[in-house]
Amino acid sequence: MQTQPQSHGGASKGKLSLLAFFSITASMVMTVYELPSFATSGFALVFFLLLGGFLWFIPVALCSAEMATVEGWEEGGIFSWVGNTLGERFGFAAIFFQWFQITTGFVVMIYFILGALSYLFDYPELNTNPLLKFLGVLIIFWSLTLSQLKGTKNTARIAKIGFFIGIVAPVCILIILGIMYIASGRHVMITMDWETFMPNFSKPSTLVIFVSFVLAYMGVEASASHVNEMENPKRDYPIVIFILAILAIIINTIGGLTIAFVIPLEELSLSTGVIQTFATLILYYGKEYSWIVKVIAIMISIGVIGEISSWVVGPSKGMYTASQRGLLPSYFTKVNEYNVPVRLIMVQGIIVSIWAAIFTFSSGSASNLSFMTAMSLTVVIYIIAYILFFIGYLVLIYKKRTLPRAYNVPGGIVVKTILALLGLATSLFALVISFFPPSTLPDSNIATYETLLTICSLIAILIPCILYAYRKHYRPTMSNTLS
Repeated sequence: MQTQPQSHGGASKGKLSLLAFFSITASMVMTVYELPSFATSGFALVFFLLLGGFLWFIPVALCSAEMATVEGWEEGGIFSWVGNTLGERFGFAAIFFQWFQITTGFVVMIYFILGALSYLFDYPELNTNPLLKFLGVLIIFWSLTLSQLKGTKNTARIAKIGFFIGIVAPVCILIILGIMYIASGRHVMITMDWETFMPNFSKPSTLVIFVSFVLAYMGVEASASHVNEMENPKRDYPIVIFILAILAIIINTIGGLTIAFVIPLEELSLSTGVIQTFATLILYYGKEYSWIVKVIAIMISIGVIGEISSWVVGPSKGMYTASQRGLLPSYFTKVNEYNVPVRLIMVQGIIVSIWAAIFTFSSGSASNLSFMTAMSLTVVIYIIAYILFFIGYLVLIYKKRTLPRAYNVPGGIVVKTILALLGLATSLFALVISFFPPSTLPDSNIATYETLLTICSLIAILIPCILYAYRKHYRPTMSNTLS
């Protein structure tokens, strides 16, 4: 391994096209396996997705598009954006939170793959035997991690395959089958009228549900660490973000509605609901078509593989930029010949392996409690990163408005302020609601859940603070100040 050259030699080996960068970004945001959770809200999912899109997703997308094209802020993603507006300490906290939250997310993604494989091979033990499940997580995750060590071009290749085969194709097939379902005169499982469209926000459970729709849009900014590898970032990055914002809302809405049309709520499985829907739609025409369901299960798994691949390197590259500033030990400033921060990625892999062991080998109610706490912790720390992001954007538009940038959110300072405040308010709301116990949690575990989540959240917040406090003890390879 070698230290990254100042000329960024890794990027000179090839630039990312607009399609390649779009595939990486889309793979981080758009997933098919989340559609069943949307379907549980019935026709109200349309309201939730539109509200979450306009109040949160579009503000994140547009603000990140502007911040990513500020001259000199191309490296490091959210680390540079927050660091150059709120200070280095907060920039490091933001990228740490973005990096740390995905370590639990990887396990959840791979659990879905294992569920699909158990269906494909009719081998339920793969999804129920703790040892087999743990080994499955390790094999899949480490195989994908090692495949990313040859650089971003390799990541883009996997992301493109995963996006088109595992997201676009299944959703298109799902929509076509849904249209055929309705055209055949079969019963639609939900009622579609004004009363079912408008949720009852007086119920606390409705507020919790809304947050889950907001969180479904997370990750659009995570690919910004690759922006300097694009062929024409000043032109292409805003285009990618704009297209993705529209496409994500449309696909999530139509896909979620199709599942709600077909599967009764009481029978819907959140973990395998997509495959369950395809099976219902396809097997209606005869059991001899069961092989098609298995093929689609493989396709969706490929989509999740593309998502994992996109997340493996993205946040790690932001952490690498922080290590170059001397905010992590110099050990982490090493990259391989493809400009990949291997040591950071290996540490990430170790953390994921530990999470996998905790989730898989826990038993009984403790398993549910630890899993729910970990997932809520993921939400809390990522939301804090977004809060810093929006505050940083407000500083940019008011105190650093003269900085040259390739893209400006249209509408001037008024529109920019409204967008930032909408995103900030929604993020603060989501942070508070995240501490509400899930409705599926037994009453006997609520106090333990709230205590664990509070303590774990404080610890997660303290980690980057402690690392930053000890930065003078590291051997920095670059100046400790942001440009």
